[in-house]
Amino acid sequence: MRWADQLIKLSNFELELLQTRLAEVVERRARAEMKLVMLAAEGEAEVALARRDPEAGWRLGAFNKGLELRKASTQQQIDMIAIEESGARDALAEAFETLKKYEQVAESARVAEVREANRRENAAFDEIGLRRAVGRR
Repeated sequence: MRWADQLIKLSNFELELLQTRLAEVVERRARAEMKLVMLAAEGEAEVALARRDPEAGWRLGAFNKGLELRKASTQQQIDMIAIEESGARDALAEAFETLKKYEQVAESARVAEVREANRRENAAFDEIGLRRAVGRR
């Protein structure tokens, strides 16, 4: 039974690693999404500045071009992280399935051990009963 316990222990360790990895990926995605929101706010602030200051209006076109490039880069980063997150979730789900299989095998082995112990105990009691019955005759 120790082999099953070791497999379960290893599976739990793998699950912890995968959960940590997924948490890190989700955190990176959240930071990238926050960066995208900040870029949008920065763009709005620059437009507001251009409305107040005509000098800033001359730079607005170049700023918007750069902003669009940064937004596109950030969105691409978010898309890549989303793919990585999907893979991490799939790996985590597979690890949970594997753990459940190991737990079911371990439980089946425990049940089989109990049945075998009960069978041996009953056989021993039957033999004791037969010996007593033979001795009474």
